[in-house]
Amino acid sequence: MARTIIPFGPQHPVFPEPLHLKLVLEDEIVKEVVPALGFVHRGLERLVEIRDFHQMIQICERVCGICSTVHAQCYCQGIEELMGVEVPDRAKFLRVIWGEISRIQSHLLWLGLFADAFGFESLFMQCWRIRERIMDINEATGGNRVIVSVNVIGGVRRDLDPDMTRWTLTQLDLVEKEVRQLEKVLLDDYTVRKRTVGKGVLTRDQALELGAAGPTLRGSGVAQDMRQLGYAAYGELSYEPVTAGDGDAYSRNRVRFLETYQAVELVREAISKLPSGEINVKVKGKPEGEVVTRVEQPRGEVMYYIKGNGSKNLDRLRIRTPTFANIPPLLSMLPGMELADVPVITLSIDPCISCTER
Repeated sequence: MARTIIPFGPQHPVFPEPLHLKLVLEDEIVKEVVPALGFVHRGLERLVEIRDFHQMIQICERVCGICSTVHAQCYCQGIEELMGVEVPDRAKFLRVIWGEISRIQSHLLWLGLFADAFGFESLFMQCWRIRERIMDINEATGGNRVIVSVNVIGGVRRDLDPDMTRWTLTQLDLVEKEVRQLEKVLLDDYTVRKRTVGKGVLTRDQALELGAAGPTLRGSGVAQDMRQLGYAAYGELSYEPVTAGDGDAYSRNRVRFLETYQAVELVREAISKLPSGEINVKVKGKPEGEVVTRVEQPRGEVMYYIKGNGSKNLDRLRIRTPTFANIPPLLSMLPGMELADVPVITLSIDPCISCTER
């Protein structure tokens, strides 16, 4: 049987960012996949030679705008560990609040793109319409709609007063109500199930062997999430990972959809338990030594390796992002699938190429 090699990407209607897959086909069936990366590499890790360790917070936030809050949180936690800084309890809860708000807006963005991948344009618009409420919360509480620069070494730079927390809870009630109206379509619609059930299966053993992360891992039935480590205030909140057992595109869709509800509940609980006190502490000295920190982005585990030498500039900053971890699992999902399934399966890992390439 004759084989055909076709390029998929880097410019493709289903991709929000440039990812190039070279597909080897027999008729309409994918036999092999070869990825090509590097279209948006920006050399962000090298900037430690130019920017001091405080300025690097803004650089880390720009690894990926959608995940900016959690990137900054991971970096700040690493520097705080190197310098022996104890973050105030109120700041820990505020970090959870902004982190989970970031998770909601990321999942709503992805749900819209996923709907668009199988042709549900109206559903795409509805998901993004709801996401606008989250962007309004970001703007009102953090001052920006996308890159919410609230994390600093030693805590956070902004606080929430009682009026703002009440308004935030009101907006989240509306978000939850509107998301529930989409549940029947996103989880039960015949066309959605036909395009996702049994597509791009990643078994539990494959997920563990290939190092999958986040909803891609939990969609294969593995209850692993960095929030279980209890960083920030997660150790004082009620949290259990959302999982689904089939390992297909539908399971990954289900995990992200249900995590949207869970994130709303975590914000409510964090606000209800928000302690009084300071929101940051003064930081003296400079980081020295090595540390690895891990937190849970909307797309999965992000890992920061930080090496300080006692000066204002770090020796090394190395970032391992969840999409980088999920590309090998993606390459195992595609062989055996039809060409028409490739866009949906590829998008099911929620690829963030800006995170991957930095």
